[in-house]
Amino acid sequence: MKASDLLVRCLEREGIKYIFGVPGEENADFMMSLQKSSIQFVLTRHEQGAAFMAEVHGRLTGEPAVCLGTLGPGATNLITGVADGNMDRAPMLVITGQGATTRQHKESHQIMDVVEMYKPVTKWAASIRHPDSIPEMVRKAVRLTRSEKPGAVLLELAEDVAKMETKAEPIEPHRYRRPQCDMKSLSEAVELIRQAKQPIIIAGNGMMRRRATPELRRLVEVTGIGVISTFMGKGAVARTSPHCLYTIGLQQKDYPAFAVDEADLVITIGYDLVEYPPRLWNPKGDKKIIDIDTLPAEIDNQYQAHVELTGEIATNLALLTEALEQGKHPKYDLPRQTHWRDKMTADLAAHKDDATEGTIRPQKVLWDVREALGPSDILLSGVGAHKMWIARYYHCDEPNTCIIPNGFCSMGLPLPGAIAAHLVAPDLAVANPATGKEKKPEPNVFAICGDGDFLMNVQEMETARRLNADITVMVWEDGGYGLIAWKQDNEFGKHTDLAFGNPKWLELANAFGWQGQYVDKAKDLAPALRKAIDHKGPSLIVVPIDYRENPLLTKRLGEIEVTI
Repeated sequence: MKASDLLVRCLEREGIKYIFGVPGEENADFMMSLQKSSIQFVLTRHEQGAAFMAEVHGRLTGEPAVCLGTLGPGATNLITGVADGNMDRAPMLVITGQGATTRQHKESHQIMDVVEMYKPVTKWAASIRHPDSIPEMVRKAVRLTRSEKPGAVLLELAEDVAKMETKAEPIEPHRYRRPQCDMKSLSEAVELIRQAKQPIIIAGNGMMRRRATPELRRLVEVTGIGVISTFMGKGAVARTSPHCLYTIGLQQKDYPAFAVDEADLVITIGYDLVEYPPRLWNPKGDKKIIDIDTLPAEIDNQYQAHVELTGEIATNLALLTEALEQGKHPKYDLPRQTHWRDKMTADLAAHKDDATEGTIRPQKVLWDVREALGPSDILLSGVGAHKMWIARYYHCDEPNTCIIPNGFCSMGLPLPGAIAAHLVAPDLAVANPATGKEKKPEPNVFAICGDGDFLMNVQEMETARRLNADITVMVWEDGGYGLIAWKQDNEFGKHTDLAFGNPKWLELANAFGWQGQYVDKAKDLAPALRKAIDHKGPSLIVVPIDYRENPLLTKRLGEIEVTI
């Protein structure tokens, strides 16, 4: 068979279901081979959109999808989304075309060293030089995408190699079991937890990847220890749980941060330092820390773990809980943590009954969105001022139901990401990971963007319409780069010119065949949300947002008093 046929067969054997991308001349043989495949190819309107789709697929399913581009500009267009997925620990495979090997050694049309360019933003990047090596390279690539910590892998296929004949066959994939921690470390961790007076848990992105939610919730029920999540760890415990202390991650001190300040032991689970640096919650580097993760802890002056439970997170949490239950296990009385939870809970509801007109406060928008969405529904955030409000005010009942870019933090994810979420939604309607029993409904998909974020990949509105994607995208309109203005104002007392114009939103929606609504009265928001979510197909809601709340939030956080 041709090398391109073998590559497709290997991808099928690995269980790849989707390839997102924009093909070029150098991908022609691969695309012809794909026509005979069970893999669904989703044509996107920009390679960056394809990369974000693959990223969100990986974050939601734990399995890689492929994003595809041609050589030269196709490869460079992919790279921002690939870097975002890699730093957010999403398994994803990148396939790019390349000019013939007979012209790669010299100055030639669109030729550039794609492999070297991708090495800093992938776990592995390689060029397929011979068709017989395809089975090994695909098996290695897919295994690396899933292996802890997950990420992106690039395979490059030159146009002449794609045409070569081969008798090689795909390799049968085999999964391996991750090890558990050693018993000495487990004993040391149990002793630290038993000696602690005010322990606290920080649950990070790894909790979402390793599907360890049931084991964490059991540990919390046994010990009563409160759980703070990072932006990417939302839903590790249900927002209604008395042990949920909400989210940490804002640059300023907030109620959850004070709970960490008061803790004499911090137990981090699946915590990536890239999300929220330890210098912000352990500035003196003197906290006692237990690190529970799949790999040894990163080295950082403010993150010196006393004990590391390295290995499969779910297994290690089960072992820890079992050890704590034997004999006299700790049962903590943590009124301070309850205090901070109560303060934050009251803050979340402060503006739920707003009746403003002209602009709507972020707090009110997020209250109504949370009320409109069910526990299994998926919310995707972009990057900008709206992300900071979502991080603080939107909380979850189940893991992986709030997708926030928080490693590489690229703008442009929500619209293409929502399309990918729509495609995998039927596969997510499986047993509830928190119980392992109940059937979950197929989730609704809801994205929130700033106007700057949305317009970076606005072309994917056509992709959504073509696929009849059942998604709702909400745009917070402020006519500028609001987060940059917020930060400049905080530091300098003023901001540079960050304003821009916007389209006529309802005409834009109509042009792409979307349902469109413009909501500038707070009282109209809840029914507008219901209308959009119930609509079968893509819907756009635009809300003029009241970002006068940004400096007000900064001021309030700066005035929080540590009293009880």
